[in-house]
Amino acid sequence: MAPDHPHEFPVVYSPSQEDVETSNVYQFMQDAGVATYDQLVERSQADPEWFWDAVIEPLGVAFSTPYSQVRDDRAGPAFTRWYVDGQLNIAANVLDRYGGADAADPTAVACIWEAEDGSVEELSFGQLHAEANQVANTLTALGVEPGDRVGLYMPMVPAVIASLYGCFKCGAVAVPIFSGFGVDATAARLTDAGCEIVIGGDGAYRRGAEIPLVETLTDAIAQAGCVEELILYEHVGAEPPTTSVTVHRWASSVGGASTSFATLELAADHPCMLLYSSGTTGDPKGILHTHAGALIQPGKEIYFNFDHQPDDVFFWVSDIGWMMGPWMLIGNHLFGGTVVIYEGAPDYPTAGRLLEVIGRHDVTVFGISPTAIRALRQEGDDWVRRSDLSSLRILGSTGEPWDVESWMWFFEEVGGGELPIMNISGGTEIMGCFLMPSPLSQLRPTTLGGPGLGMAVEIVDAEGNPLEEPLQRGYLVATDSCPSMTHSLWSGDERYLAEYWSTWDGLWDHGDWAMVDADGLWYLQGRADEALNIAGRKVGPAEIEGVLMDHAAVNQAAVVGVDDTTTGTAAVAFVIPEAGVEPDESLTEALGQRVRERHGPPFRPREILYVDAFPKTQSGKILRRVMADLYDGVRVGELDTLQNPAALEAIREVC
Repeated sequence: MAPDHPHEFPVVYSPSQEDVETSNVYQFMQDAGVATYDQLVERSQADPEWFWDAVIEPLGVAFSTPYSQVRDDRAGPAFTRWYVDGQLNIAANVLDRYGGADAADPTAVACIWEAEDGSVEELSFGQLHAEANQVANTLTALGVEPGDRVGLYMPMVPAVIASLYGCFKCGAVAVPIFSGFGVDATAARLTDAGCEIVIGGDGAYRRGAEIPLVETLTDAIAQAGCVEELILYEHVGAEPPTTSVTVHRWASSVGGASTSFATLELAADHPCMLLYSSGTTGDPKGILHTHAGALIQPGKEIYFNFDHQPDDVFFWVSDIGWMMGPWMLIGNHLFGGTVVIYEGAPDYPTAGRLLEVIGRHDVTVFGISPTAIRALRQEGDDWVRRSDLSSLRILGSTGEPWDVESWMWFFEEVGGGELPIMNISGGTEIMGCFLMPSPLSQLRPTTLGGPGLGMAVEIVDAEGNPLEEPLQRGYLVATDSCPSMTHSLWSGDERYLAEYWSTWDGLWDHGDWAMVDADGLWYLQGRADEALNIAGRKVGPAEIEGVLMDHAAVNQAAVVGVDDTTTGTAAVAFVIPEAGVEPDESLTEALGQRVRERHGPPFRPREILYVDAFPKTQSGKILRRVMADLYDGVRVGELDTLQNPAALEAIREVC
């Protein structure tokens, strides 16, 4: 039988000495006079002023006006100011230097776009630079001034990158909104941000069908009531909407604008983006990022942890509406790197579609969610074995805890048992990661390595006291700020403090359960706010789910808590079987006994229900709260963030 917990597994990946000594972070360690990576992390935590100053040169970040002070923390960690008096612009660093008049090679590829139908378009830095300048000129002509918010409601096409960077160039605050959102979710974000201008796509393609985005966007604009101008990007050729706002066609407005624009010099803490949380619990939070923070944090992580190399082709399956979209673009373009973006469903027309993208474009770094890997694994190994994955050198993942079996399948089948999995975790609120491995890390299944460079994180107990001993589960917190930490929320300081700084004095409550093993490797164990209090003992859903998914017949599992007269709360498990498995009473008994043996009798699920899919947000998060409501017969309200509404009805049927 496999070990009960990931920390009991042996180390399955160790970097070669050559990989260590040729890495970017190793060179940084030599320059800093630090012997080990752990010592570098400790120094970066203990002396943040040194670290966040020292990274500027190797990252190549250019300030147009030097900063006078690395940070000013007199107002406390919640309101720390970074790179005081400095001026810079993200667009100058990621675009102008590679596509402008002084660029060494403006023909270098900035983006490779692939569509579902196989269409491919390459966009050079020179072309992207010219188009972003046109966006900036168009926005300026429409009266946009620094600090004004501009909504972006577009599919993953190259024009969305030009739109993002065009906003940066003229000092506008970009508000990326996932194009899969419905009317209410889109309107809520436009309203909260106060967007007077929106750049929107007329449609998108998914699963071979044309998705009419313009209809949803038009209704959302009417509901929001704040939008005055719409720049419509003609992607599918839909008819322009009938609306009270002024509509400007992209081809004539942006396409007719000058390709020259003088990028504005902005304060380091000038806002660049409002990124919204998914809104599955309460109103979505408008998370405010700055030019310095949103540039330096992704750049640090791409360069040191993903060990950026000049010939890298970086492909992370994401959307511009989620933090990982801008993170991927900014972090790679800071170094003139090439990114791949894909428009469409990841398993269309075949389950191996993303693997085909890797082989077609010689992708070197590939990032994906654990959920997507579980779905691919369910299709069998043939898709992987018939694909050319020889260009890969690093794998990545984020979004949720792994189960051991799926992590190992990703490691062995996709990575050939030779590539590290950079399993990273942070959030929209910090435009990056609290936890992530490095190229120097040894790896056990599901580990996140440890704290990121410059990230002052700890694991504490319920009273906020640090847990000194290994293998103790506690709450993941930050004890200090970093440059990319949200500068409050758009809705105000009161909610910001209540959401993140109110649980314990002086600690950022990230809401995750975490644990460190005896070798210093960190693991996440799910959201603390989803904990099940069974018979007076708390357990995270991910812990029980991991036990269930260790069984060869189980592909995915989701565990929820329901009222129980004996134990207060009982566990109910929803299970997606592996392909070809017909669940029966013997499987149910085996799974229940498995949980009983691993966690104890109270945690054995009261029921195990078999389904084909779980309801998920558009960002891939399982809606356990909704599943519990369905089980209890509670009315479920409208869910604009839901990716697959059909899953709700299927769960109702089994309940």
